[in-house]
Amino acid sequence: MSTVEHTTPERRTTRQLMVGSVGVGSDHPVSVQSMTTTVTAHVDETLQQIAELTAAGCDIVRVAVPTSDDAEALRAIAAKSPLPVVADIHFQPRYVFAAIEAGCAGVRVNPGNIKRFDDQIKDITRAARDHGVPLRIGVNAGSLDRRILARHGSATPEALVESAMREAELFAEHDFHDFKISVKHHDPMTTVRAYELLAEQCEQPLHLGVTEAGPTQQGTVKSAVAFGSLLRQGIGDTVRVSLSAPPVEEVKVGVEILRSLGLRPRQLEIVSCPSCGRAQVDVYKLAEEVSAGLEGLPVPLRVAVMGCVVNGPGEAREADLGVASGNGKGQIFVRGEVVRTVPESQIVETLIEEALRIAEEHVKESENEPGEAETRS
Repeated sequence: MSTVEHTTPERRTTRQLMVGSVGVGSDHPVSVQSMTTTVTAHVDETLQQIAELTAAGCDIVRVAVPTSDDAEALRAIAAKSPLPVVADIHFQPRYVFAAIEAGCAGVRVNPGNIKRFDDQIKDITRAARDHGVPLRIGVNAGSLDRRILARHGSATPEALVESAMREAELFAEHDFHDFKISVKHHDPMTTVRAYELLAEQCEQPLHLGVTEAGPTQQGTVKSAVAFGSLLRQGIGDTVRVSLSAPPVEEVKVGVEILRSLGLRPRQLEIVSCPSCGRAQVDVYKLAEEVSAGLEGLPVPLRVAVMGCVVNGPGEAREADLGVASGNGKGQIFVRGEVVRTVPESQIVETLIEEALRIAEEHVKESENEPGEAETRS
């Protein structure tokens, strides 16, 4: 399979923690998180959405716990979920203890809106330590501690970091360090600066996110800008893309950001030219139909769908599989060689047919590779 070489950035060295079976920190791959949108107390619906997130590539899932009914549902959800479950706690500190007792893999707390949170840190750390449950200190621009907000005048990067470090120090006073931190803002540049400052001041793993990022297109762009800037500096250990969209879409965007940065193995990649006056076929339609036809392909494959003679042949040759289209027909390339020329009406089915054949060959080659023990003998 063709590959594009990436220079993987050196990760910022952090403490390590385990969220259930998923390691978070510089010794582990950057993970992708999302949050369910169901009522947590509706156990079956919540588990169904978690199953969908699992299939999309999610590593850790968060569930909201605003009521006692939600807190009571945590034990069943945590026991049956295929993903580590993190309870999201606001306003009521008693739900922190309920989540820990229920077997959740982690708990997110927002010190800015939990009443008398600081007074209970000793008890929270004792419970978390006794059950081996890590925490996340989640600071958001929209719920910043009023005293800190008044001192800085607005939710500046410095204000976000001050709030996070203040809580981190309180945990450290009780010799508890099994937590990660997030400092989220809706503006990507403010977010980037906040995490840069935070990375200089602590050794904790960092959970990246642009909060209230907006609808799919806007939120995707904001998240990609912020995550790309930070991850290329080696800052960030787990990510959540916040979109006004179904949570599966958050996972798809998060996974694709990591793949684009070389931080997660590539799978299907469609290389297609933009719409322009040179195109002699409907490239948009072709690319969409090929993507739909190859969704879920289990092997890494780069497919070039090109619509003109300027860049088409070159991109098609560089891909595992490609088509250079024009004049009502398409030249099909496999690993740089033209194998067929087909009418435009047959381009999609031919590409899918060739892709499945290449995938089958790849699987057979993998099965025939000698095992590690056999190689050493």
